Amino acid sequence: MSPADMVLTPRGLRFAGLLLPCVIGRGGLRADKREGDGATPMGRHRIVGCLYRPDRAPCPAPWAEPILPGDLWSDDPEDAGYNTLVQAPYAPSHEALRRADPLYDIVLVTNWNWPLATPGAGSAIFLHQWRRPGFPTEGCIAFRGDHLRWIAGRAAPGTVLQV
Repeated sequence: MSPADMVLTPRGLRFAGLLLPCVIGRGGLRADKREGDGATPMGRHRIVGCLYRPDRAPCPAPWAEPILPGDLWSDDPEDAGYNTLVQAPYAPSHEALRRADPLYDIVLVTNWNWPLATPGAGSAIFLHQWRRPGFPTEGCIAFRGDHLRWIAGRAAPGTVLQV
């Protein structure tokens, strides 16, 4: 491990000299992640993307991409677009990236089951804003909004996330 790595600990995420409180998936930590289990996958992951809502947040990093109307994330294991960014209209199961709440105003995308997704192994493990302290996610890792902005401003493509 490197000092530049993000490390999930029982007390929060350690990154760049800070320990930041966070929440994980309702299914806890699992080495055998499956679609819909609500678990956060254990292992060594990498940050591969940063997305943000330009109508709600300033660009958090020079490499961040805007979330545009119609941007979705496929979570249908039977579809060729599984675990990728897709565009509306899109009939298979998906998650809207432009949400009414602020959860996805800034999103760091990990390489969990990406770029070549294994059907059913779980889609999209993001770092995003939490609903509130202690409220679990569907498998992602979530933070206070100001902490997420701080993380996004310091992470880079390839940053390691050790879970």
